[in-house]
Amino acid sequence: MWAMLSHPQRQQDQHFIITGAGTGIGRAIAQRLAAEGARLSLLGRRETPLQETAETLGEFGTSVLIRSCDVRSRAEVDEAFDLAAAQLGPFRGVIANAGVGGVNEPGPADRFDDLVATNLSGTYYCLRAAQRQLAGEGTRHMVLMSSILGRFGVAGYTGYCASKTALLGLARAMAVELAGDAVQVNALCPGWVDTEMAWEGLSGLGQALGISPQEAHSVAMRSVPLGKMSRPAEIAGMVAWLVSADAAGVTGQGLDMNNGAFMV
Repeated sequence: MWAMLSHPQRQQDQHFIITGAGTGIGRAIAQRLAAEGARLSLLGRRETPLQETAETLGEFGTSVLIRSCDVRSRAEVDEAFDLAAAQLGPFRGVIANAGVGGVNEPGPADRFDDLVATNLSGTYYCLRAAQRQLAGEGTRHMVLMSSILGRFGVAGYTGYCASKTALLGLARAMAVELAGDAVQVNALCPGWVDTEMAWEGLSGLGQALGISPQEAHSVAMRSVPLGKMSRPAEIAGMVAWLVSADAAGVTGQGLDMNNGAFMV
């Protein structure tokens, strides 16, 4: 599949750092950029999934560094990004994909703080850490992973909605702040994507409705005009476009990929 790309080597020898690279969308982004010739630093909380991602990249012969890192810790983020730049060179771009989902409810077990710490503060820490280690010339890139729930509210998802909406403001502000340094900053807003996180959400929906996750999937797709989930590889394709010369001038944007579930 990757060999059929129209520009297979357009990131040859460029260094990208990807957070949340162990599974799902992050793994697909790593595979796409490796297919285009990039050197990659892969970060995530758990080292085993990162190693599994790295093993899928063997056919591309790219240089890969993996590092366990909790993005909620600014010190861990700074250490990981500095190490990656020291070993594989300055960054052409950062893909801030790490995040957590799920519901939060008022009370002692409220997850609001953790959702915001991971999705918003963690992303901010990564962007600032990358900023210090960006390549010295040419266009550089920052891509944030927001969500369709950054576009509208869903009951029970206050932490997730708030954090993903805030990422859109972060992308706009940093795009203005870094424009003079030739850094493009953009956010993606996927809808349903066929990942473990999405199926956890469908399981919760199914439990609320008293139906199976597969039946919940059918219910959820009724609100999606194209009637399907996106594939992680499709999100990776949008990332690959954003960090290419084809997206010159695209900055400060929230780009929607949701099969028509949200339209403006």
